Amino acid sequence: MPSLDSLDSFLFSLSSEFSSPFGFFIQIQGCIICLVLAFGWASAACVRKREIRRIRRSIQNGNSFAFICHDINELEHCNQVNLPKVTVIMPLKGFGEHNLHNWRTQLTSLYGGPLEFILVVESTEDPAYHSVSRLLSEFEGSVEARVIVAGLSTTCSQKIHNQLVGVETMDKDSKYVLFLDDDVSLHPGSIGALAREMERNPEIFIQTGYPLDLPSGSLGSYCIYEYHMPCSIGFATGGKTFFLWGGCMMMHAEDFRQDNCGVVSELQNGGYSDDMTLAAIAGAHKKLISSPPVAVFPHPLATDLNFGRYWNYLRKQTFVLESYTTKVNRVMNRALFTVHCYLSWGFVLPYIIAIVHVAAALQFHYKGYSVEEMAYTSGGLSLVYFLAICTLLELLSMWNLTRIEVQLCNMLSPEEPPLSIVNYNWCLVFIAMLVDNFLYPISAIRSHFSQSINWSGIRYHLKNGKICKIDRTQPNKDMAPVFTDLAGKLLHGRKGFPSKGPLLSSLSKKYTEWRQPKRSE
Repeated sequence: MPSLDSLDSFLFSLSSEFSSPFGFFIQIQGCIICLVLAFGWASAACVRKREIRRIRRSIQNGNSFAFICHDINELEHCNQVNLPKVTVIMPLKGFGEHNLHNWRTQLTSLYGGPLEFILVVESTEDPAYHSVSRLLSEFEGSVEARVIVAGLSTTCSQKIHNQLVGVETMDKDSKYVLFLDDDVSLHPGSIGALAREMERNPEIFIQTGYPLDLPSGSLGSYCIYEYHMPCSIGFATGGKTFFLWGGCMMMHAEDFRQDNCGVVSELQNGGYSDDMTLAAIAGAHKKLISSPPVAVFPHPLATDLNFGRYWNYLRKQTFVLESYTTKVNRVMNRALFTVHCYLSWGFVLPYIIAIVHVAAALQFHYKGYSVEEMAYTSGGLSLVYFLAICTLLELLSMWNLTRIEVQLCNMLSPEEPPLSIVNYNWCLVFIAMLVDNFLYPISAIRSHFSQSINWSGIRYHLKNGKICKIDRTQPNKDMAPVFTDLAGKLLHGRKGFPSKGPLLSSLSKKYTEWRQPKRSE
């Protein structure tokens, strides 16, 4: 056997170490993580696919409004007049390229019951104030909507403060309150679907949904997409779930009027994350959180979403685990922190080991070593092949779920330009998986030791899981600071989307005719 040079010796040593029982365990663990994710995405795809089949059957039975409800008789006037009133509260911050489009989808809902929109801004200096005010002037007389200035928060995050101010001003006849983020693109029948489920099951404490990220092409946008995809498994149950997304939450208005389960006090007194706080309350009081299968919403990411903004977003996501409401909630967050960090690096490490095995095999083959002389690497290479197969299955399952969710979104919003996954770069998706899982533990550890975060120009400090201090700094007016990391909101942003086409107008006209009482013959 030829003598080994320094590189050969190094690769030989590493490959031998990684062929040990510990290396074998790490690689098998990585394969198991890939297979579990693949199975989870396949199960989620089945739930979404089942809803697609239901819509198609309804269309075949003559229901041209299947994207609103499965039973066309529900659109009869006698049924529509009995629908409960819903108040939609939208905390706004800044103005970005997708805001106009998102606001239009929310304001043009085809919900047949009474509906009011409360759009809450921090101050009149917020660019969202003037932008949304101009938009509302277009809907004057046709939509019950108003803009409210909430002022600065002092005891909780600005978003929560805006939400609670909106709750205080909602109509006394509202039965349900729906909190929406301004980066949510609703389907015409989304509000009706959420309210319908609340009516069918009064035990539901919170009704929620989940976004379908549409990457803009940058590595940062694919990292966001990859970060959200594992969570989509918990939201694609078609019913009961333990997960909650703050971008879409429908609750009983009476829970806020009466402060049931402390929903107001817990949010107001040091609350940092609305969804984490409410999820903790639901868990502590054994309340039901539900997510209907149609509650998946297109979420286009900013075209200029760079890697730095992805890192800022990841920091905010890991920081929420530092906030908690009770000791039990604190323990659960710590457990989630530990498990997520372990699984993240447990996912990345097998690929590092696989690279070493492949590099060693290629180097030794290039140097002319025989198969017998490289026998110590054969076990490692076998696991590399197995890991490659598991990775392929994982990516295929992720692709299938994304494809089905895109198809479902297209069916739920027939008036919108169809979405597509043709431009998805799956090589970048795989790279994003490695990058995101490598950085998550680093971000989580940094959040744990810093106990402070900069969110939209405001620095929040935590103590015992609650906000204890809020620092506000005046941004440099010569610059255009980014208000949010995903939507790309700029201080003087002016981008927007055109209004909806004639198809939605036609559907709205038909829908109005359905709501009118029929004349007796």
